Amino acid sequence: LGIVSKMEALQRAEDASLDLVILSPEADPPVVKIMDYNKYKYEQQKKKKEQQKKSAASRMDLKELKMGYNIDSHDYSVRLKAAQRFLKDGDKVKVIVNLKGRENEFRNNAIELLRRFQNDVGELATEENKNFRDRNVFIVLIPNKAVVQKGPEQPKKKEKPATEVSASV
Repeated sequence: LGIVSKMEALQRAEDASLDLVILSPEADPPVVKIMDYNKYKYEQQKKKKEQQKKSAASRMDLKELKMGYNIDSHDYSVRLKAAQRFLKDGDKVKVIVNLKGRENEFRNNAIELLRRFQNDVGELATEENKNFRDRNVFIVLIPNKAVVQKGPEQPKKKEKPATEVSASV
C-alpha cells in the first residue's frame, strides 16, 4: 500500500477486520502488514510440527545388546537376529560384553566374540566406534545404507486355493 500514516493503517486493518502486524520496527518508516495473526501463528506451528516429524523419521536410535563372553550359541543367535532386525530398521546397534572381576582375564575371548558378531552381521553394518580397553568391551555398528535399501522385500505368502467340500443331507 506504500507509506501511510499510523492512523490510516490502523483504520484499513480495522475495516478489513484483520490485524496490523509490525514486521520490522527498526526500519524507517516501520514495516507493517495487514493479516490474520492467529491464522499466521497456526500455520507456523503446523510447519514446525511437520519439520519435527521429518527429523524424527530420519533420526537413528541406539539399541544396546548385552552378552557375556561365554554366551551360549542359541543366545548368541537370538542377539544376532535382533541386531540384524535393528539394523534393517535403520537403528544403530551397540553390542556390549560385560567383564566382571576375574572375567577381565578373558578379555581376548570377549574381543573375539565381538569380531565374530561383526563378521556374522556382515555387510548389513559398518563399525562406527569400539572400545576394547575398559571393563565393558563394546562395538557400535551403524547400518550400511546401500545394503539396507537394496534389501530383498519379503515375499508375500502364497495362499492355498480353497478346496470345496460338499455334503449331502
